[in-house]
Amino acid sequence: MKKLSLITTFLFCFSLCAWAQMTIVRMDGNKVFLDTSEEKTVLTKGSTFKVIVSSETLTNPKTGKNLGEIYKYSDAGIITEVQPLYAVGELKNTTGVTVGKQVVLEEIKPVTVGETSISSKETPKSARPTTTYQPIEQTVISLTEANVTAADAKNIITLSNNNEVTVFSRAEKEILTPQLSFALPAGKKGLSISAAAVKEGLAQIFVTVYNLDRGQINTLVLENKNGTLENTATLPFFTKELGCGTDKKIWGQRPFVLGTNPGNAREIIYKNDKFEAGKNTFNTRHNFLEGLNYYPVEKAHQNNLIFTASNGTLRMLLANGKRAESTDAFGSTPLRIQYKQEILKFYPSVQIFGEPGNATLVAVENSTKFGLLTETFGQYQNGKVHFLNYQKGRLQITDTVLLDGVLYDTACTDNAILTAETLPDGTSTIVEILK
Repeated sequence: MKKLSLITTFLFCFSLCAWAQMTIVRMDGNKVFLDTSEEKTVLTKGSTFKVIVSSETLTNPKTGKNLGEIYKYSDAGIITEVQPLYAVGELKNTTGVTVGKQVVLEEIKPVTVGETSISSKETPKSARPTTTYQPIEQTVISLTEANVTAADAKNIITLSNNNEVTVFSRAEKEILTPQLSFALPAGKKGLSISAAAVKEGLAQIFVTVYNLDRGQINTLVLENKNGTLENTATLPFFTKELGCGTDKKIWGQRPFVLGTNPGNAREIIYKNDKFEAGKNTFNTRHNFLEGLNYYPVEKAHQNNLIFTASNGTLRMLLANGKRAESTDAFGSTPLRIQYKQEILKFYPSVQIFGEPGNATLVAVENSTKFGLLTETFGQYQNGKVHFLNYQKGRLQITDTVLLDGVLYDTACTDNAILTAETLPDGTSTIVEILK
């Protein structure tokens, strides 16, 4: 542990900083109340901010390539009060500012700090073997592996932010070759992708989408029909795969049961020539199936619910009714949608594998980015894949793999953790990390 003696610390940004993860949760005249529960920067009174009042996608008209978002901002406001989980700001002009809008910091006011001790902990380089594939022209927001083109194909399947599903095969020299593709219907925003052979034969692909016109979440089921992906069913559920490789199952939940909260999870089965919710169920505690898992971590033969809390920590419900929690807060949410007046956050998946009672958990952290908005990719600059174990009442990090790009999601195969790192140019690189 390295100790530094600091007399004065200056925290500032030359222009709009892209690290803020703040949402307006309440308004009172010219006052705005900001959720800072995921903000990792030291926010101070006197700091200035702007509200993103609108945005539009910039697209190359010739190639159709998504070049990112163009943002329109409010006039600058000032932070007048800072509390542990929220802050209060004031704006002179609130035109276009509403609850649910996101906020970016413009400048952090310099803070004078007395003699103090700050720990600086470097993350050691992981020794886990990895395979990195050649970049693909997509911003991958979700991915999985399944046998879609052949019985033992082990295809990598991606969902892009352009709402396209692509099925890849592995070629030599770590090259992924696209085999099948499917463009989601207009007005549907892809949220998550899963795949498994719920019925006999090749795997089905389950794409959870947000219907922009109706404000609904459901799932499209895609199947390989003679070399073409076809939408064979639509389910009224939010779905996600849990488990690894051949052992994974598809779970579904009613998207909105209590306001913006989803219901319990039920295993999706195929019965009477249709996909439906089966009898196997577990209580998600009103969390979306993204960012959680259900596995016997504490002891064999008794499943624990593990979920990502709003403050970024992992929490596990123990058999005695208490909970274990990670010592680190690293949950981060590049994928969000606005539902009515709420911002719904879809955390990266939490993967679990290994011997029941002595399992390994895998979670994602995206590091916040410092720099100009026009030169950065979203709110984050790079990702880490953390491996954790349950030790002495805590979920402790035991290994970390550092990656160069932003990570939206992960998947679990028979022998590896699968993720996609998205770089500032919008391309993604698929990475396999051996267990």
